[in-house]
Amino acid sequence: MGEVDTAFIQATEHCPKLVVVEAEDIPLIDLFVLNSPNSSEPDVAAIRPLIFEIVEAYKNWGFFQVINHGVPLERRKNLEIAARKFFALSKDEKKKVRRDEVNPLGYYDTEHTKNVRDWKEVFDLTIQNPTLFPASHKHDDKELREYFNQ
Repeated sequence: MGEVDTAFIQATEHCPKLVVVEAEDIPLIDLFVLNSPNSSEPDVAAIRPLIFEIVEAYKNWGFFQVINHGVPLERRKNLEIAARKFFALSKDEKKKVRRDEVNPLGYYDTEHTKNVRDWKEVFDLTIQNPTLFPASHKHDDKELREYFNQ
């Protein structure tokens, strides 16, 4: 395998403790209420249980599976093909679309957890033009930032 860059090596106290956990009942979130053809605006009372399910899934699992999201299978397949092609490119090619302080979207491979570089690559993108994001993580902050596809 060769040498491993020390930037990827975590201190012993941060290394995972190997425990076998069998995952059963991974949360399944049904978004039908948001995509119902019967209404143009979802009923707030109807989506409240959905919000609770999502919060609980994040709190207890950190992820969940989504069904009835309305994204066609063909579009999902095309996205996966494009992602595989992109991540198979050389590092130099991927760096041509690297995100930075000015552009929050694009390629990124230098994220850190506990001061150790993560073993992952990402490509952040938006699906609407423009896309609105909260200006900060603060719950009471109502300011939005507007980002455009590049």
